[in-house]
Amino acid sequence: MAGPLRFRRSNEAWSERRVRRALLRPLDDRFGATLGETRAPAPDRFSSVRIDMDNGDFALFAWYNEDGERPAAYWLGNTETPETLWRTDKVGWDDAPYGVARWAQRELLADLTDQDPWLAAHEHLAWYFLPVFFSKDGRESTRSFFRDYAAGFPDGDRERVLSFYESLFASGDLDPFREVMAGKLGTSPQVDVVRMGAAMAEFHAAKLLAESGNEFVPEIDLDSGHALDFVVGEGVRDTPRRSLPRRGDTLVEVTRPRPPSHRVADTPIAALKATASAKTDDQLDAHPNALLCIDCSSFQDDQWNAIRAEKPPVAHTPAIVYRMRPNGSVEAYRHGDSPVDLSGAVRWV
Repeated sequence: MAGPLRFRRSNEAWSERRVRRALLRPLDDRFGATLGETRAPAPDRFSSVRIDMDNGDFALFAWYNEDGERPAAYWLGNTETPETLWRTDKVGWDDAPYGVARWAQRELLADLTDQDPWLAAHEHLAWYFLPVFFSKDGRESTRSFFRDYAAGFPDGDRERVLSFYESLFASGDLDPFREVMAGKLGTSPQVDVVRMGAAMAEFHAAKLLAESGNEFVPEIDLDSGHALDFVVGEGVRDTPRRSLPRRGDTLVEVTRPRPPSHRVADTPIAALKATASAKTDDQLDAHPNALLCIDCSSFQDDQWNAIRAEKPPVAHTPAIVYRMRPNGSVEAYRHGDSPVDLSGAVRWV
């Protein structure tokens, strides 16, 4: 299964003649392909083309040749990579030259406007997930998750949910972590609402951390062999990742229970407890001081009301149990003393 879109960088000299011979010809033989101009202007001092395959795949290619300077070319596509580029290095969006990344983003956003204008209208959300919205295997499933399943919110209105996530990404709080976070939505060709909803729970947690004034970094690999979702602490963004966590930092793990109708546990409280217990048998057993955030946003009103009324203890301490709604409201309760204060972002019940 192919991952999110990334660039390939070639350090060889290119021309339109070589593009036709080394890129267009093998793709045309394989799929049927057409060479054309990009709608977005080429990056400064670059030449650019796009190749559209008869099966709906695409590729963008930009190259730069100047006498006395090192040549550079960038490929981005969700089709089969031509053999001449097999040994090139993969480059993330943040590592590509700004002009090249901006050019590719403008081209893909124009495509998205043609294909799914309802999604492209939410420009910050669309920009954030471009690498998966145009991935080879995930381009249909990821868009369907927002279009047909309201991104995992039960009884959610699509436009309200899209506006909610648009405001989340418009804040810019998650921009530095786009490479890490966007791919969490996955690139599977099938829509897995439970798994994709669990991925969105990490964005919910990031929103709560940011709105309550907590500095965080996502996806930290630990000496235990586990990777927890966040490390929280003053100055963590300016600290090398290899030095995290430091003494005094807090590790945060996020989980999202399946609603009772989707699991063996037949009550909301049983579902909540089962999910928390599963975490204590794995990551949290190795990191007992970590904060467990349990996102119940996939629960219906009556299911959440049962939890809110009882505020049941869970298998790990400290923990915060909460439910986020697409209108921005969040209700929560604490189990144990939390080392991270979310008071600025939730209403305690």
